[in-house]
Parts: sequence; structure tokens; C-alpha cells
Amino acid sequence: MRNVFAIAKVVLLEMYRRKDFYVLFIVTVLITAVMGSVTFFHDANIVRYLKDLCLFLILASSLFIAIGATARQIPAERESRTIFPLMAKPVSRAEILVGKFLGCWLACGAALLIFYVFFVCLVAVREHSVPVASYFQAASLHWAMLAVVVAMTLLGSLVFTAVSSNVTIAFISVVFILLVGRHLHKVALHMNEISGTFVTGLYFIIPHLELFDVRDLIVHDWPHIPWVYWLIAMVYAGFYSALLLLASWIVFRKKVLQ
Repeated sequence: MRNVFAIAKVVLLEMYRRKDFYVLFIVTVLITAVMGSVTFFHDANIVRYLKDLCLFLILASSLFIAIGATARQIPAERESRTIFPLMAKPVSRAEILVGKFLGCWLACGAALLIFYVFFVCLVAVREHSVPVASYFQAASLHWAMLAVVVAMTLLGSLVFTAVSSNVTIAFISVVFILLVGRHLHKVALHMNEISGTFVTGLYFIIPHLELFDVRDLIVHDWPHIPWVYWLIAMVYAGFYSALLLLASWIVFRKKVLQ
């Protein structure tokens, strides 16, 4: 684990030096501040629109950070040829993958923490109350979803040759799952037997990231999720993350590094 944490620390320091997070955070603050200063048709419930907008920006920014940072980890090591002295330590390929995953995931968690602290302060000023349980569940489920996204992107970085291809496919896949994933089995009912079976199988195979998107819980001030369901969702995210990391290790183990 010493090697894993050392690699994760390097990833964290690298992402700290990059300007992606700072730009996204400033954009989120500016857009939310501008929208918060506007009254839509003198609607007294403007805070609901404000929360929805801010949570969407946090979701989009976190996906950009997770996919963008993870997609360049292995290719950057290959291009700079730093992966060879790293493996000569000796460090196993499994330790490299787990370290890269852990570093990217922890960096996403740090970014999420800052985003949600800003969001909670914004809501507290507007509503003068903060349902701690609901906000904790939303943030932790969001972070759990990013674990799956990071593992998925890490696998893509070993399959696709170009970083741009991996980023594009990862974004399309995540957006597709978030928007369409829950409806695939309904679509399959209106298809012929072969294509319907394929779509149904796809429905049961893909990680359903939409389960972790609980923005409505906060936007509409609903009661928090029963903790047993929250725990099941966290285990679900852990299972898919481990499965994707295992697939990454299988591909990386057989990959010839040049």
C-alpha cells in the first residue's frame, strides 16, 4: 500500500498544479451569483432554481475533472517514459492502476468538498437552514458515482490510443447512462427479439449512474433517503469500480509498453 499511496500523492500534486479546478470553480461561482441576483417573474421560489442550477454545474464540473484528469494519467506516463523507472522500483502494474485510481478519486473528492461547501453556504444564506443528512447523502453518492466514472475512464485509457478519443467516449457514455440508462428496458419492449434482447442485456450490464443523481432530494427539500438504500448504493458503486479496475488490470497486464 505504500507504493499505492505514493502514486496517489503524485497524482494529487499534479492535479493541484493544473488550473482546471480553479477555472471551473470560478465559473460556477460567477454563474450562480449572476443567476441568484435575478428574480424570474418575481418568483419567491427563486432559490429552488438557484439550487438546481448550482447542482447541475457541480455535476458537470466534477465529470469534467474526473474524466479529463483520469484520461491522461497512463498516456502521459507513457509519453514521458516515466512509467519505466516507476515499474523498476519495483512497482507492479496493479499498484500503478490502484494508485492512479485512488489519486484521481481523492482529487475529485477534494474538489467536490469545496463545491459543496460553497453550495451549502449559498443555500444557508437564502434559506437559513441546511438539512445535513440530505446534503451528506447527495455529496457522498456523487463521490461514489465519480469512483465508477474514474475507473471507467482508466479502463478507456488502456483501450483507446488517443486521450481525446477516451475523453469523448467517456463523456458520451456517462451522459447516455445518466439520460437514457434507466429507460433501456422500456425501449427494448418495442424492439424485435434480437435487438430487444441486446438492449435488455445492456440495461443489466451498464452501471446505472443515474441512481446516484439525487439532486431533486435537495432542490425540492425532500426527506433524506433511508440509510439502508444509501448503503446499498455505496456498495453498488464499490462493486462496479472494483469490476472496472479488474478489467483495467487484465488489459494493462497484457499490454506491451513502448
